Amino acid sequence: MLYLKLRRIILLGGLVAGLGILYSCGNSASSPENSSAEKVVKQNPDGSISLSLDNADFYSDVINRICNTAEWSVVVSKSGRYDVWLSSATRDTTNLNYKNTVMVSLRDLDLEIEGLPTCDKIIHNSKDVKYPFFKADSYLGTVYIRDTGKMNIQVNSEQILPKDYLSDNKSGDDPGKLLSVSFKPSLR
Repeated sequence: MLYLKLRRIILLGGLVAGLGILYSCGNSASSPENSSAEKVVKQNPDGSISLSLDNADFYSDVINRICNTAEWSVVVSKSGRYDVWLSSATRDTTNLNYKNTVMVSLRDLDLEIEGLPTCDKIIHNSKDVKYPFFKADSYLGTVYIRDTGKMNIQVNSEQILPKDYLSDNKSGDDPGKLLSVSFKPSLR
């Protein structure tokens, strides 16, 4: 177990270092063609924050999925307590088949929440997935966001997979995929 955690830390560290090097080599501060606006997600008027995997910067390896990561830049305008929900595509409405926990990190606040997703809500006929898949929402837990402003939210999960993975994967051995992460104001 310790070996697996150490291996994960080393792989993740190597990945971060490699991506940093690739990013710094490919982006020149003086180059006008690289001055396009960064993708930023803004908090909804009702206080919720919706983070779709389609809008994330992400790394996805379908063979060695332990380092799969998605990240968003988010502007938070309201502090408070938030329930964290994950949405997944699944064929099996009783088991989402996550082998490892999902970690959601608010990196600028040094705040993390981690859990193994379960089927808390099944949404039939969702426009987010096509038959034979269903959308399943999973409650991960609650976080308190004390600061407002721009921050980075990162998710680590083996179910962060390429956009067309569900339609391209005909083997049926991986019956699901992470679709989105939502922060909803807690009513407690």
